[in-house]
Amino acid sequence: MNRLARLLLLVLAALAAAPALAQLPPGGRAMDVSLVPGERHGDRVAIAFVMRPKPGWHGYWQNPGDAGQPATVEWQLPPGASAGPLRYPVPQRLIVAGMMNYVFAKDHALLSELRVPAGAGPLPVTATIRYLVCTEQVCVPESATVSADAAKGGSLDAWTQALPRPLGGEARYEIEDGTLRLGIPMPAAVGLDDPYFYPLTEGALRYAAAQRVSRRGDWLIVETQAGDAKPAALEGVLAIGGGQGLSLAARPGPVPAAGVPVAAPAEAAKPAIAAAVSGALLGGLLLNVMPCVFPILSLKALSLAKAGGDEGAARREALAYSAGVVLVCVALGALLLAVRAGGAAVGWAFQLQDPRVTLFLLMLVAAIALNLAGLFELPSIGVGGGLAARSGPAGAFWTGALAAFVATPCTGPFMGAALGAALVLPAAAALAVFAGLGLGLALPFLLVGFVPALRRRLPRPGPWMGTLRRILAVPMALTALWLGWLLERQAGGAAMLVALAGTAAVGALLWWARRRHGWLALAPATAAAAAAVLIVPTAVMPTAAVARGLAGAEPFSEARLAALRAAGRPVFVYFTADWCLTCKVNEKAVLEREAVAAAFRRGNVAVLVGDWTRGNAEIGRFLEKQGRSGVPLYLWYAPGKPAEILPQILTLAEVTRLR
Repeated sequence: MNRLARLLLLVLAALAAAPALAQLPPGGRAMDVSLVPGERHGDRVAIAFVMRPKPGWHGYWQNPGDAGQPATVEWQLPPGASAGPLRYPVPQRLIVAGMMNYVFAKDHALLSELRVPAGAGPLPVTATIRYLVCTEQVCVPESATVSADAAKGGSLDAWTQALPRPLGGEARYEIEDGTLRLGIPMPAAVGLDDPYFYPLTEGALRYAAAQRVSRRGDWLIVETQAGDAKPAALEGVLAIGGGQGLSLAARPGPVPAAGVPVAAPAEAAKPAIAAAVSGALLGGLLLNVMPCVFPILSLKALSLAKAGGDEGAARREALAYSAGVVLVCVALGALLLAVRAGGAAVGWAFQLQDPRVTLFLLMLVAAIALNLAGLFELPSIGVGGGLAARSGPAGAFWTGALAAFVATPCTGPFMGAALGAALVLPAAAALAVFAGLGLGLALPFLLVGFVPALRRRLPRPGPWMGTLRRILAVPMALTALWLGWLLERQAGGAAMLVALAGTAAVGALLWWARRRHGWLALAPATAAAAAAVLIVPTAVMPTAAVARGLAGAEPFSEARLAALRAAGRPVFVYFTADWCLTCKVNEKAVLEREAVAAAFRRGNVAVLVGDWTRGNAEIGRFLEKQGRSGVPLYLWYAPGKPAEILPQILTLAEVTRLR
């Protein structure tokens, strides 16, 4: 529909506004509007018009479809400041009287970016936004004048995550016999839920016409009725499900023939969920041989050896251990989903981005190591269980819980895609993925507990177990040292001093309590640990990832990546964290080798490093765009080509070929 027709509809809407006023909610407004500034970065500040339509009402996308009107803004800015265009989230579809409307029926935000003078103090911003708000029967034009101090901003992650992301590849379109065919590069492994193309280019297609979507290899094909225009570029947004979308500009060119129709949402979700759960199960199984988990598993090995030939005890311990692993994985997954729902760009292992959690784990692991070494025996607690180092179902449960908690920094093979899928699946399906991860981690001990033939291969109980117990204190102590190193990287030397004092106090108090029983004996040690956690510094330390990485590497930012790609340079991007042992192994064994540096110099390869040790909203959002929820992630951008995702376990040959 052309602009004149839309203007006519707007006039008619204004004429209908008088009777519509009777339908307005109390207060006389159908849309509540507020102006919310984001965090300032240099001379730029993001700012959001938060739009909250009343029930039954809706606003419009920047291309409203067959009817409606986009919002307009008049700014009153401080001297030297300027505002960019409005950026819209992915809309929904609404058909009224045969006309297709692209609308927002729920809370949403229209975002802009302010350029402000460097070093400016208070930044008072006032804006008048005019918009059309409608029900299915009537429309009312409204306006709101809102103000904010752009110098006092916060996080806008909850709203920026709803903005469409750039496609990353080149789409093509062609028109044949009145049919517009749009070809979009889309890896076959990417799951889709009710894909739909929202056009920004007016007149290129009939808005109300049905869209047929199919796959052919790594191409997504959209077919619909063509409009009157034949633009040099067809711009729009492809909705891919879950409120997410990809912005694209398609150029005229050949489009592959239609392929396999994309399944209905419910049908398409089933194989995606099954694949994600299977990947999580296999990834959890492989975690058992990862260096960040093996020291904890040594505790369970000792416990199973103690069970000897008691089949009932072995089964109970296997079930208790599995319950501890699965419950902690599901709890961490639920907490992750809740934090992300609140707008934070976090991913798997997010809890180890907090020095307080790192310190708590350090003191717990150090206490277990001292217990295994024979310095003290942890007193029995309440209903007869012990902590992780003791035998019995309660001890097995806590061993499993500790193993699952410490395992989270590891993102081994098969886990990255599975956990990334979990973040876009419905909540129930996502929790099933996290449960699958826990089941995979617990599977070896579950089999040992229930398969007598496997259990008979374990050595029989005897005096050797005392020696083994002390030997197993060594990997636990090494785990504590690693956590201490991580804490120093996160929060500096002051945090390490707190950790040393807290660990020494906890160890001394547990030694003092060795001959006492019950909960009260643990109270002084618990109080010392709590005090250390409360006073440990949590200030973010400047990252040193680039300094210890490849020579000539730069910190990652999407703007720098775009600039390097626009200049035609090949780019190697890797995302790491100090708590990710897989990352550290790859860096020491491959990335920091002279052969890699020489190969990249010959190929003029630019290197960008994203350090996620203390969390970073931009990195979190970028990982999500790649379908991942954690590190490591390695990307190779050849000039003019989309990103190639490299394996999570790198080899020297794999990396040196990138030039």
